[in-house]
Amino acid sequence: MSAGEMPEAGHSTGSGSGAGPRADKPGTPDGHDGIHTIRASGIHRGWNGIHYKTGLSAKNVPARDLSMNVARIPPGGVAFAHIHVDFEVMLYILEGTVRHDFGPNLRHSIINHAGDFIFIEPGVPHEVYNDSDTEDVVAVVARSDASEWENIVDYDRETGKVIENSSV
Repeated sequence: MSAGEMPEAGHSTGSGSGAGPRADKPGTPDGHDGIHTIRASGIHRGWNGIHYKTGLSAKNVPARDLSMNVARIPPGGVAFAHIHVDFEVMLYILEGTVRHDFGPNLRHSIINHAGDFIFIEPGVPHEVYNDSDTEDVVAVVARSDASEWENIVDYDRETGKVIENSSV
């Protein structure tokens, strides 16, 4: 490789134990002595109006405190009211415009556009909307929870309370 060239995605530039084989199957972990790659893949999970591509989590890499994937909300899609229990979420909007209704009884609202970064604190009730009739919302989603889904609970916007025995 000449100066200024970048290695192909998923490949190590070193020799010996650091240069492992490439995992070409989408969603298959490709580990290189502590660096793990997940190849681009299709929809891994649909939840609450949002479609998620397989990303990184404790299910496919040795993550202890983080998970990350790409979410797509189709036109008119809604992720109904929920709370992230004891973990933070960061989003980067790649495409589209998204609305979050949030706070007690979801009384507050904020609109975010492509290029915006969003931080959601643990325990904040929120509902996510794609108000467009024609455009998807696409976002990178990172969580301070390696499990991805186990610590999300439904929220009743009318009563302002967690829906008991709910888990996504």
